[in-house]
Amino acid sequence: MARVYSVNQDKVASRKPIHPGVIFAEDVMPELRHHRTIGEIATLLGISRQTLHRVIAGEMAISPDMAARLGKLCGNGPGIWIRLQGRYDTWEATRRLRKELKKIPTLA
Repeated sequence: MARVYSVNQDKVASRKPIHPGVIFAEDVMPELRHHRTIGEIATLLGISRQTLHRVIAGEMAISPDMAARLGKLCGNGPGIWIRLQGRYDTWEATRRLRKELKKIPTLA
């Protein structure tokens, strides 16, 4: 018989999402690094090493242009990178505006 585990949705929603650049750094870069340097990967993306570093450090948002580049390099398209960035940005904005949002009524 399968065990059922309850998930506290409030806890899940309150957990900060991982920046998509960090996901790229931890999940994609190690495989790419078997065959290429960071400089070569940056060149393939058409960006500087400094820009790539800022992305993988989570210091720079994934723009639509960057999402297109990452999606092409990884073969998974830009959509996933934009959605991850959107989730990250939405979480940040909701936390930053928490006090103001409490003052706004929900009409629906």
